Amino acid sequence: MRKSVNADAPTKDEKIFAEAVRIFRAKGYHATSMQNIADAVGLQKGSLYHYIATKEELLFKIFERSTGALSKQLEEIIASKNSPAAKLRLAIAAHLTALCEQLDIYSVYLSERRALTGRYHTKVRAEGERHAVLLEKILRQGIDHKDFRPMDTKMVALAILGMCNWLYQWYAPQGRLAPNEIAGIFSDIVIDGLTRRRK
Repeated sequence: MRKSVNADAPTKDEKIFAEAVRIFRAKGYHATSMQNIADAVGLQKGSLYHYIATKEELLFKIFERSTGALSKQLEEIIASKNSPAAKLRLAIAAHLTALCEQLDIYSVYLSERRALTGRYHTKVRAEGERHAVLLEKILRQGIDHKDFRPMDTKMVALAILGMCNWLYQWYAPQGRLAPNEIAGIFSDIVIDGLTRRRK
């Protein structure tokens, strides 16, 4: 009797993606060859090109996987009826949770994104700017509602992104703080700094 195919088994594309993430993180993008990836998934190098055109395309797919869902979450948070402070807390929590849950993917993206060139680099830059713009919208809402004091919203948005992104350098899943606890600490620091100063 023929064995049934496991519908939950990863596809070859998924295996290639997973191995690329693992090897890029372990060796670095520039030190990784297409042969390394082909060997890891049990393919001849020539056969690998049936699934992926270039190593840079693989790196770009990692970028897409790490940023697409987060952008959608931020847009939903901004459109909600929550207060600006609550929206900012949710935005920081969404960012940190995504990073912690997909630590390998984000680590490769954040450490290797400058290796992308041409249209790939343009798309990465545009998405990074989009995240900053989404955070700026929340900050401006806070200023308009007089919940936050006047500020340079662009600089503050970039500072928040930098603080959140740097987590990949030191976060350990077995550490003493869970992602939501880290998000709470970060949110307290940011919101305390943005609260209007009353005389």
